[in-house]
Amino acid sequence: MIDGMTSAPTWTIAEVADEFGVTHRTVRHYEDLGLISPERRGTQRVYHRRDRTRLGLILRGKRLGFPLEEIRTIIDLFDAPRGRRTQLEYVLDQIDERRADLDQRLRDIQDAIAELGEFERRCREDLDKLA
Repeated sequence: MIDGMTSAPTWTIAEVADEFGVTHRTVRHYEDLGLISPERRGTQRVYHRRDRTRLGLILRGKRLGFPLEEIRTIIDLFDAPRGRRTQLEYVLDQIDERRADLDQRLRDIQDAIAELGEFERRCREDLDKLA
């Protein structure tokens, strides 16, 4: 942790990257996109609790398959008036859409596995006939 002028804890880019298991480049990328906004002290980036929270939300959204623009919208809604309710309603809509997409992908994968199984069965039958 960086010792700052205030009593609030701060972190370096190395500490934040290590904590979340990402590269410095990834953290800088999210900064370049405006998803996080660390304080600058000369050439050093200083991350505050808000930055860490936002980075955690970004990475969680990525793990769940949300595109960065959707993640930005969700995070930015938090700062809007009545942001908490608006954010939760929006997130629930996005969850429903993501779940529907994943359910369809699961059905597609199950269909593909069944089709492969049938194709394999016919190939084995044909092979047995040749023996």
